[in-house]
Amino acid sequence: MKIGIIGSQGRMGQALVDAIAANGHKHAGGVDKDGDLAGLIAASDVLVDFSSPGGLEASLDACVAAGKPIVIGTTGLAERHHFLIDDAARDIPILQTGNTSLGVNMLAALVEQAARQLGADWDIEILEMHHRHKVDAPSGTALLLGEAAAKGRAVNLKDHSERGRDGITGARPPGNIGFASLRGGSVAGDHSVIFASDNERIELIHRAENRAIFASGAVKAAEWLARQNAGRYNMQEVLGL
Repeated sequence: MKIGIIGSQGRMGQALVDAIAANGHKHAGGVDKDGDLAGLIAASDVLVDFSSPGGLEASLDACVAAGKPIVIGTTGLAERHHFLIDDAARDIPILQTGNTSLGVNMLAALVEQAARQLGADWDIEILEMHHRHKVDAPSGTALLLGEAAAKGRAVNLKDHSERGRDGITGARPPGNIGFASLRGGSVAGDHSVIFASDNERIELIHRAENRAIFASGAVKAAEWLARQNAGRYNMQEVLGL
């Protein structure tokens, strides 16, 4: 299978090239800002996008025009980007995720189960740390985990999200899902989901040792997506969860 990379010069670019070769596929090439996007898409069976939100609309339009599936691992997406993805998914297979790691997506399944089973008196806090160069916060992975917790509680994350505390904030509102973001060094990605009640605490943790886990998961997602019909998919479907 020929896999093309959108955002090939970013931190994930070389890791993806290595993962594509390790899984027996062909690297169809890469493109970055002002590159030949249409040419790359024409040469590829499936695309993997780890670029930036600003270029997503053009990538989706070009993939729809060519009828090519795309895996979107770009984070920092706004609500309008998700509308664009939903629209494009009527015509092509699209897998969008805040994290392509198989371990993180298993963690999300556990978070959803815990949130569903534990009572409302358990507070949920999500702590994440990444390298100093990361530009978005909370991370896409933290939001993925927050969505899993909200799904378990059958609530809308947007209406039950608390991000950042400073000054006299008052007592913690019951039922909210809190986020905290740390940045520093070369951390590939650490995520903790904390369930805290009055007398006990459960912590579910995932630590990424290097970016190879994200690249490997993205290639597995591309393999799976290439066999699907038009629609919007996620990593838990790749894992059969």
